[in-house]
Amino acid sequence: MAVTPGGINDNKFIEFNEFGHSIVFDEKINEEVHGMKERPGDERERVVKRKRFLFSVVILFLLSLFLSGCALGHSAWWKEEVLLHDGQTMIVDRSISRGGRHELGQESPISEETARFTPPGTRKSILWKSEFDPNIGVAGLGLLAVDIVNGTPYIAAKTRLCPAYNLWGRPNPPYIFLKYTEGKWRQISLEEFPSEIKNFNVVISIEEERIKAAALSTGFVTIYSIRELNNELKQDEYRYIIREPMPQRNIGCPFEIYDGTYWRGAGSLLRQPTFEVCINECKNIDIKEEYCPCEKLFKSKIGGIENGKSE
Repeated sequence: MAVTPGGINDNKFIEFNEFGHSIVFDEKINEEVHGMKERPGDERERVVKRKRFLFSVVILFLLSLFLSGCALGHSAWWKEEVLLHDGQTMIVDRSISRGGRHELGQESPISEETARFTPPGTRKSILWKSEFDPNIGVAGLGLLAVDIVNGTPYIAAKTRLCPAYNLWGRPNPPYIFLKYTEGKWRQISLEEFPSEIKNFNVVISIEEERIKAAALSTGFVTIYSIRELNNELKQDEYRYIIREPMPQRNIGCPFEIYDGTYWRGAGSLLRQPTFEVCINECKNIDIKEEYCPCEKLFKSKIGGIENGKSE
């Protein structure tokens, strides 16, 4: 029987196994096994199966979003005309990103917030950013004020959600103060924050549609629109910068700590008379040493708490 150079005759296909012995296949069977020849209807069936598979993937994806309360989120950018303490103004470019877990029907939480500005009389652009914190589930800080005193930028910010308030040491008054020095932002105390800065000068409550409407005619949110939007906030701590401690009940966040897995109440630690007793209480309520806040409670003043007593 004559064999063609490719090892194929008219009806047979010859292969060699690992021992060098020839193996003869019927051509029709061999073509089907090696995918060389399609049976009628194979391509149509594959198209139908592929469409069914893609449809199932889309349905499962949408169902997972529905069940988990997650959303893809979105981003927003806008400009604000900011009035500084000395009467000068500057434009601040602000942005937010939203995304993450949330209740159905509610907006996605803010996962990142930024503010970029160039101080008057300079050409240096400065960026402030509040990034997503996985222990909280949001960007922990929100901008309240940005100002320049003697050429140095300062920021006042608020914490988002009670876990962020506890994570930042339960400040009272409930602000986080930052100073831009040596090319980076550094947290400072209330006493270090310039007394010249008295008012909030940026939009506090971020509602994208209202901000967009306020900037429609000028391309930025004006000083007057910022005041108008902020005047709707009734909490004292958002009307001007408070420099005296507030009653903790007005802040409304119970004392909680992060134990490496979740946030949990730890109010009993505030009632301990000494550092040593506080440490023992951490052990009693199964708080690991690295998460025990007793050193902060007794070695520094945070949130109106000093020497284990709540103001």
